[in-house]
Amino acid sequence: MVKKILACILCLFMVGCSTQTTSTSHKIKVVTTTFPSYDALRAIIGNDPDYDLQMLLKPGADAHSYEPSPEDIIKVQNADMFVYTGGDSDTWVNEILTDKKHGKVIKLMDLVEKREEEEVEGMEEEKDEHHHHDDEEEHDHDHEGEKEEEVEYDEHVWTSLANEQIILKKLSNALIEIDPKHQATLKTNTNAYIKQVAQLEQEIKTIVDQSKTKQLVFGDRFPLLYFVKEYGLDYRAAFAGCSEQSEPSAKTLSYLIDYVRKHDVKIVFAIELSNQNVAKTIASETGAKVRTFYTMHNVSAKDYNNHETYVSLTKRNIKVLKEALL
Repeated sequence: MVKKILACILCLFMVGCSTQTTSTSHKIKVVTTTFPSYDALRAIIGNDPDYDLQMLLKPGADAHSYEPSPEDIIKVQNADMFVYTGGDSDTWVNEILTDKKHGKVIKLMDLVEKREEEEVEGMEEEKDEHHHHDDEEEHDHDHEGEKEEEVEYDEHVWTSLANEQIILKKLSNALIEIDPKHQATLKTNTNAYIKQVAQLEQEIKTIVDQSKTKQLVFGDRFPLLYFVKEYGLDYRAAFAGCSEQSEPSAKTLSYLIDYVRKHDVKIVFAIELSNQNVAKTIASETGAKVRTFYTMHNVSAKDYNNHETYVSLTKRNIKVLKEALL
């Protein structure tokens, strides 16, 4: 798909390079694939008019099914700084980058220590058919990389607030390398946002320290491995973080219902932009309440237009975390 798009836009890209005289041509162009890196850079840049910051994924869209448009590809090629997550949802990026001639490219997953994906008891097993062909190609072309391909890492690195602080610092340093004249402002903005995230992290640690239980139940996908590991929580979930499945087996559903009853779980979580059907089914069978936990892989159009941020959405999470644990 991406190869076809690349072929189709070659002429358009060449014309675009020769005729680009828009008012943004003098600006530092920063392009991100998804909301977590967009929000971090928004905080770092602030309201500086010398920057043009864009997010490719439309608010409300599913990051795991995103395909770049020809215009998106041109934005990436022209970017002074391009930030993407890595992992299953960004496999298309590798083809784009082979033709990128200038600018800094940053993979979010490389900024922090990665964690291997895992499945917990009761979780619906992944149907891994779409990875099989890729593995065969790796076997044909790169025997040395074969062992590395056997390990799959969770891509949702920002869900740990400790990681988020590292990400902010490293993205800020990268931007300063591109644009040292704005160094003082970029550092001030970065430190202010890191301080806000650190304060929220302390709140979460206090809640967990005082909690009667360490159990979280998600009747949904679970892109929060870094969060629970960072703060010493246990979890059960219907699907893995990047699962394309939305209908659990009777076995998975039965397990989660029994688990909620056995552990007297008061809150069953769903993630944002989900239909919440699985969580609602578990809740109706057990008397638990459904609450939304914001993973921030993307935001709704409403939240985007209301200028919600990593910080403001984390505050929502803290509220429901108290309800679930205390």
